[in-house]
Amino acid sequence: MKTSDFYYDLPQELIAQTPLERRDASRLLVMHKQDGSLEHRHFYDLPEYLRPGDCLVMNDSRVIPARLLGKRVPSGGAAEVLLLTDKGGGVWECLVKPGRKLQAGAELSFGDGALTATVQEVLDTGNRLVQFHYEGIFLEILERLGKMPLPPYIKAELTDGERYQTVYSKVNGSAAAPTAGLHFTKELLHKIEEMGVRLAYVTLHVGLGTFRPVKVEDVTEHHMHSEFCMLSAETARLLNETRQRGGRIICVGTTSCRTLESLADENGVFSEKSAWTDIFIYPGYRFRAMDALITNFHLPESTLIMLVSAFAGYDPVMNAYREAVEERYRFFSFGDAMLIV
Repeated sequence: MKTSDFYYDLPQELIAQTPLERRDASRLLVMHKQDGSLEHRHFYDLPEYLRPGDCLVMNDSRVIPARLLGKRVPSGGAAEVLLLTDKGGGVWECLVKPGRKLQAGAELSFGDGALTATVQEVLDTGNRLVQFHYEGIFLEILERLGKMPLPPYIKAELTDGERYQTVYSKVNGSAAAPTAGLHFTKELLHKIEEMGVRLAYVTLHVGLGTFRPVKVEDVTEHHMHSEFCMLSAETARLLNETRQRGGRIICVGTTSCRTLESLADENGVFSEKSAWTDIFIYPGYRFRAMDALITNFHLPESTLIMLVSAFAGYDPVMNAYREAVEERYRFFSFGDAMLIV
């Protein structure tokens, strides 16, 4: 299977630049796996497709303001650092600009010296290991000095940072939002729970590898970035009970899907677990943990459209994307949603 098989033509104006005023007012393209048929609805209609005994699984990771704008010391030239992975002890794996100026030993300053840093090492990937120096609590300093790291295809400034967080985000650590969850309001979740649908939470800290294009033509040669994920004992119990009682496990987003598929055993049984995962799901993959999926519309030739195609079938998914373009759906992070049942 070739990467180019997952290309589709997307007019630039369909890439959503800002979130809708009301989270659950986004459109919802419903695909029925059995026959590939499609319905055009709105996200607030989601409860019509859920049943008592189902379990909705959401990623509660919270995006940190991981984009730091500062200066090189002593030159005073501009520098940008994007935090990717916490390595412990104040060391982070980062993307940096300008790369040629930020070699090992380079010194940086942010917020008039409230936070300083030293580039420790240049990694094979081109990323940097950066040692940060500060007094106090790092996340509090980030809240003050950092900016929300929006995806490169969003050019508009975000006026309210909470709109790039889910309403249930809790565990700090992501460099990008688990965007399928952005459509939920607290009221909608309450309504769903009142129906007898159980709500379960996993944590996967989303890395910027999410946006990296697949650069090989043969899909099987692509190597995924690693992301840290966690499944609690309480969530494992809810998921196992759902299965035993004949309910459906419905993942909100590809990150929830990748967490469950990484941490379930061969028989689809769950237990408390955490791990680094680089699972790559593409057509031919046998799902063992998920029965339905809520997801946004993904970039052409991305690993995420490959995952969706693995779950719902290549031809039906590519047909659904063509119809979404024709019907002028909004695409990507702040765009509309898709339910596959």
